[in-house]
Amino acid sequence: MSDTAHRPIRSYVLRMGRLTSGQQRAWDQYWPRYGLLHSDGPLDYREAFGREAPRVLEIGFGMGQSFVEMAAAAPDTDFIGIEVHRPGVGKMLHSMAERGVENIRVYCHDAVEVLRDCIAPASLDTIQIFFPDPWHKKRHHKRRLIQPAFTTELVRYLKPGGVLHLATDWENYAEQMLEVLGATPGLRNLAPDGNYVPRPPQRPLTKFEQRGERLGHGVWDLMFSRLGD
Repeated sequence: MSDTAHRPIRSYVLRMGRLTSGQQRAWDQYWPRYGLLHSDGPLDYREAFGREAPRVLEIGFGMGQSFVEMAAAAPDTDFIGIEVHRPGVGKMLHSMAERGVENIRVYCHDAVEVLRDCIAPASLDTIQIFFPDPWHKKRHHKRRLIQPAFTTELVRYLKPGGVLHLATDWENYAEQMLEVLGATPGLRNLAPDGNYVPRPPQRPLTKFEQRGERLGHGVWDLMFSRLGD
C-alpha cells in the first residue's frame, strides 16, 4: 500500500517565506498578546478574549487584510484565525495594530490539528474559508481542502444554526464545494435556490476580487447552516 493511503488531511501546503522587517517587528511585539499555541491544548475562549461573545473562525486568512477588516467592523464578535504562513501572520498582526483591532486571536499551525486538539465541539457561530488554493489542474483536485472528510469534521465545531461560509473565484471549485457541502450530513444550504448566495456584506470585497470583477471574473459564495440537534 502506498504512503498516500495513510496521508492525513492537511489544511495547507507549507509555503516557506521570510518575514519582512516590519512583519518580524509585529510578530515580536504582538504575538505574545494575540498568538495562540496548538501545544496549549483546548482553547478557553473566556480566558483568551476576556468575555463571552459570538465566535468566528477563519481558516487560511492569507495576509489578513479582509480578516482584520471584518473584525474591525464587528467589535462585539470574537475572531480566531488559523494560518500556517508566518509572513501572513506577521502582516495580519501589523494590520491589527494599525487599525486598533483587539478582537482577534491567531494560531500559526495546521487547521486540522487546531480543530482536533483545541476547539470544543459545537462552540463556533461561523467557520469561514475564503479563496482556498484551487489546485486548478484536474490531476491535483484531490489536494483541494474542501473534501467530504474535512467538511464532515467542520460540522462538529459549529453550534446548531452556525454557518459554514466558503468563497472561491474558480467556478469548477465552486461546483465541487456545492456538491460536497450538499452531501455533508447535518448541513442546510442557505441559498433559496439551492445554489450560491450573493456576497454577504460582512465579507469584504478584496482588491484581488475587485480586479477580477473588472476583468469579468466570477466569485461564488456558499453558506450552509448546521441543522439543530
